Amino acid sequence: MSHSHGHSCDGDHDHDDTPEMGIQYSLYSKIDLGNVECLNESEEGSGKLVFKPWEDRLNQEKFVESDVDEELLFNIPFTGNIKLKGIIVVGGDSGSHPSKMRLYKNRPHMTFDNTALKPEQEFELQVDENGVLEYSPAVVKFSSVHHLTLHFPSNFGADTTTLYYIGLRGEFSQAHRHGVTICSYESRPNVADHKVHTFNHVTEHIQ
Repeated sequence: MSHSHGHSCDGDHDHDDTPEMGIQYSLYSKIDLGNVECLNESEEGSGKLVFKPWEDRLNQEKFVESDVDEELLFNIPFTGNIKLKGIIVVGGDSGSHPSKMRLYKNRPHMTFDNTALKPEQEFELQVDENGVLEYSPAVVKFSSVHHLTLHFPSNFGADTTTLYYIGLRGEFSQAHRHGVTICSYESRPNVADHKVHTFNHVTEHIQ
């Protein structure tokens, strides 16, 4: 059986429940889960539950439902940099499944007020209760992502939106973070030791 994915998906194929898919969809383990923000979640902390292993994608015990309307917004920080290559979204039944997904990169702590900004990419979603449709972000736009925002502005007609799984496929690399640079100063500097190098690397990033 094949699915016609249209222009927004990566070919016409089903994703088999194989160890290889589990490896490919392992970016959830690179999410800084403690700092994930989900806006308009009906139950606090439930937005984090949709980032889970591939083999748990159809587990409906852990999910997020929107609160006052159908919108959901996820701010997703990573522990390094990712090159995003694929997204799978498993939603609720035909009415509560999100119908659109907007992607923003490297814009921490976005709110609904910021969604007037043009996203890096936008997808029209199809109802996918089995996790077989993959959406392919433009790699050139998502090749160095340390923070991903996903905005789901609408669904297929229900009052609220339900999400069971958001799968992210791609490559991960450790961030080259500069630690705090500790400078030691001599109380009685020897001029001969310091010559012209005194102020060379003073402006290191401190994080």
